[in-house]
Amino acid sequence: MIAVVPQDTVLFNSTISANIAVGKEDATQADIAAAARLAGLERFVASMPSGFDTPIGERGLKLSGGERQRIAIARAVLRDPAIYVFDEATSMLDGPTERAILSQLTAISTGRTTIVIAHRLSAVLHLDEIAVIADGVVAERGNHAALLAANGLYAAMWRTQTPSDAR
Repeated sequence: MIAVVPQDTVLFNSTISANIAVGKEDATQADIAAAARLAGLERFVASMPSGFDTPIGERGLKLSGGERQRIAIARAVLRDPAIYVFDEATSMLDGPTERAILSQLTAISTGRTTIVIAHRLSAVLHLDEIAVIADGVVAERGNHAALLAANGLYAAMWRTQTPSDAR
């Protein structure tokens, strides 16, 4: 029912395919390939010497942060959940990789309940509803435009995270 993509993805000293299939023992290679495609891994896998059978090293040592996150996303997609939880899933990524992954997350989570936990507001500005938590309570709620217009906590965070020429 629920698939979680954490900030620090747990990967095993096995193949790309085995790491995507974790938690879904009956996954076929076609299922794994479809999940990888939705997570934006298609070109990466095609570039690897043994494709899906390429070993990734202990904890994914041979992969970049973006590749590790995409494997975690593919793992979640493979489960076909009703609810996704993305917990700081893009926090360790550079800007272009973050934008690419956010685009994938939007496509993947369409028609599903999706909870995104993030400190970087670029990860949430496209969401239907944003809840700003302060001192353990919901301090503000709304979409990006409404929260900016309210000029409260969210707007203040947005100003600190966004260069003035991009606002």
